[in-house]
Amino acid sequence: MKVLNEGLKKLGVLPLDERQLDMFKKYTQILLHYNQFMNLTRITDIDEIIVEHFLDSLSIVGMPILESAQEIMDIGTGAGFPGIPIKIYYPNKHMTLLDSQKKKVEFLDEVIDTLNLERIEAIHGRAEDIARDIKYREKYDVVVSRAVAPLPVLLEYAIPFLKVGGCFISYKGPNVYREIDKAQRAMEVLGAELIDVEEMEILNSNKTHMILKIDKTTKTDSRYPRRSGKPKKSPL
Repeated sequence: MKVLNEGLKKLGVLPLDERQLDMFKKYTQILLHYNQFMNLTRITDIDEIIVEHFLDSLSIVGMPILESAQEIMDIGTGAGFPGIPIKIYYPNKHMTLLDSQKKKVEFLDEVIDTLNLERIEAIHGRAEDIARDIKYREKYDVVVSRAVAPLPVLLEYAIPFLKVGGCFISYKGPNVYREIDKAQRAMEVLGAELIDVEEMEILNSNKTHMILKIDKTTKTDSRYPRRSGKPKKSPL
């Protein structure tokens, strides 16, 4: 786990303490155990998990919008990336993990229990449905998502969860500018504006790690998100 703090140092943020490092160690053990009979990650080398999952997830810590946020949602969290690493780093923030696969949510509950994490919940459902629930709609300061869908689709999932003035942080790869071009109408319709695109250098990774920051500027029309499956089938 030493490489975790080396990677955070390269990112210019505070290191993890011993308790947090132990949490990441336990998280790795649970992930590899469950991955034997669930499709959680194709990466099974521990050092690669640390770099491509943990450090990639933590590449946004230290950003002012995340530092000040109290309510964070991770859409399409899967095995808990980036939500659980962010939660371990920021133990006092409230984190909501959302995934459409029940078995993955059950896995996340196991992680939460084993790590004794507080102020965190894993919920099962589709973003299109959950975003219409008053309990979750326009509640969050920050929404994050990593490798879930093309940006026009992802925006329709994410923006309705944000408060006006909140920020959607999307982890993307090398084709990010092509996705941005295709997402202009979605941003206009949903009340969002691209603020920044930043390439992050992750220790020991040769992949392109791009971070998009998209602010919510106005309330989202009640028509959005459209019914389940529609955003993916017919993107804005």
